[in-house]
Amino acid sequence: MTPAFSPLLERAVELAAEWHDGTYRKGRWRPALFALPGDTPVQVPMMAHLVAVAMTVLRAGFDDETVAAALLHDSVEDANRAGERMREDAIAAAVGARAAALVMDVTEPKLDQSGTPMRWQERKEVYVAHLRTAPLEAAAISLADKLHNLWTTNESIAAGIDVFRSTPERRGLSAGPAQQRWYYAAVLDATAHHTDARVAALHTAVSAQLARFEQLVGLGE
Repeated sequence: MTPAFSPLLERAVELAAEWHDGTYRKGRWRPALFALPGDTPVQVPMMAHLVAVAMTVLRAGFDDETVAAALLHDSVEDANRAGERMREDAIAAAVGARAAALVMDVTEPKLDQSGTPMRWQERKEVYVAHLRTAPLEAAAISLADKLHNLWTTNESIAAGIDVFRSTPERRGLSAGPAQQRWYYAAVLDATAHHTDARVAALHTAVSAQLARFEQLVGLGE
C-alpha cells in the first residue's frame, strides 16, 4: 500500500518551488480567472509546469524518486531569478543520488565545453543523443515534459495565439514549426525502444499531440 505521505516528495516540492520562485512560463493559453492591480499581467509560474509533469509521471505509475526528479527536471537547466545554477550535488543532498542522476539525464546543455552558448539545434541534438541511452525513468520524465509542453503549445495555437512571435505578454518559442516538429519526433524516436508499458503509454500520448501540432500549423502530410 502506498504511504499517505512522502517526505521525499515534500523535499522535492519545496526545493522546486524555492528554486523556480519568481520565474514564469513563456505565456498562458487560457484567460486568467482573476486580475492583479494595475496592468500587471497574470503569469503562469514555472511550478505549474513542474507539477503537471510530475503528476503525469506519478499517474503513469513510477516511484517517488522518479516523481521527485520530474519535479526538479528543470532545476539545473533553468537559472533561478538571481541567475544562479543548481548543482547536481545539491539535488542529491536533498532528494538522493538516483533522483539527481535522473535530473541530469533530462537536462539540456546550455554551454559547450569552452563555455560558449550552444545554438538551439545543437542543444537539442545533444539532448536527444543522450536520451537514447538514458534509463526508462528518464525517458518517462522527458516524454511527460514534452507532452505538457506540446499540449500547451497546441492549446495556445487553437486559441488563436501566435506562439512563434514574441509580444509584451509572452515570449515566442525559440524555433519555428518545422524545427519544433523535428525535435518532438526526435525525442519520440530516441525513446521508442522502451517496451515498458508506462513509457509506451506516454509515447503514444506525445505522438497524438505531435499529430495535432502538425495539423494546427499546416505541416501534415
